[in-house]
Amino acid sequence: MADNILVFVGTYTTRVPHTRSISDGLYAYRLDMSSGALSFASKYSGIDNPSYLAVDPGQRYLYAVSEVANSEGRSGGALNAFRIHPEDGALTLLNGQSSHGVGPCHVWVDHSGEWVMVANYGSGSAAVYPVNADGSLAEASDTVQHSGSGVNPQRQEGPHAHCIMTDPTGDYVLISDLGLDKVMVYHFDRHTGKLTAGTPGQVTPGQGPRHLDFHPSGRYCFLINEMGCTITVFAYEAGKLREVQNISTVPDGFVDENTTTAAIHVSPDGRFVYGSNRGHDSIAMFAFDTAAGQLTALGHVSTQGNTPRDFMIDPTGTFLLAANQDSNTIVTFRIDSASGRLTPTGHVAQVPTAVCLKAFRS
Repeated sequence: MADNILVFVGTYTTRVPHTRSISDGLYAYRLDMSSGALSFASKYSGIDNPSYLAVDPGQRYLYAVSEVANSEGRSGGALNAFRIHPEDGALTLLNGQSSHGVGPCHVWVDHSGEWVMVANYGSGSAAVYPVNADGSLAEASDTVQHSGSGVNPQRQEGPHAHCIMTDPTGDYVLISDLGLDKVMVYHFDRHTGKLTAGTPGQVTPGQGPRHLDFHPSGRYCFLINEMGCTITVFAYEAGKLREVQNISTVPDGFVDENTTTAAIHVSPDGRFVYGSNRGHDSIAMFAFDTAAGQLTALGHVSTQGNTPRDFMIDPTGTFLLAANQDSNTIVTFRIDSASGRLTPTGHVAQVPTAVCLKAFRS
């Protein structure tokens, strides 16, 4: 299984303020597990701005947002369901649903594969959808609308839901909101698909929460803060977040108002955490001490391109692939299993407006 991994790439197909190029849709590449090289496998055209993606746990379906302000004549974006053809990653569109908000920017499939969730950045809202037997999406079972603002009037004038995910138990849904400086927490009823608000996690005002990832143990949650260029480590239990540490993702003394963070991912063994810096154009590397709940900085490696919007660690923990949105490349690094440090393999794939990377094991 490990030697047949496909990588799906989400992109932007239309001009938006934060991109410099456009693509022709969704792409699939084969990852050579001996070298780290990517080779083109297939492409799907016809969906506007399929920026962020999720693959279901059964490795049968892919879900992609359509990150737009209006879709099919109605206000708001869309969420699309596809069947995956495992031979080459070709996609068959099953259906689409309204995202119930503007600018959907993140999508998540719960661990059962029975529910799909979307976060809408522009409107600060989120929605939950039941998955039909054929992988298509039923109408939303619930929606939530955040309210409020933050201390930065340019970036935090209102709510901006940036990431949505279930915790490892599947009993809670976490939504990081850049505009509110909060991680909103909801109890999730897996029978009805309904969300009930709990106690949010709070970060220092002006940090701008972006993306989340959990430690494999489920005891810690890692939040990367877009505006503050930091990672907040939370101790986690049953929907409760307690801050343990806040650590910078950029080198000591580095100041650049144009640098913001983007993605965060934990290695499969939980020993290392990585975050991407746009502007500084680097991957920040950290070792994680599970007993203390503390990150130790290991330094930075250049992504060899501009604006690393996302990156992916392959399921075996062998390679890290960095998606450089504004230089249209995906660069492969080998992960040292002992130290966690990254070394470029020399393999660079040319991919227009690479925004999101998701692995698929056929």
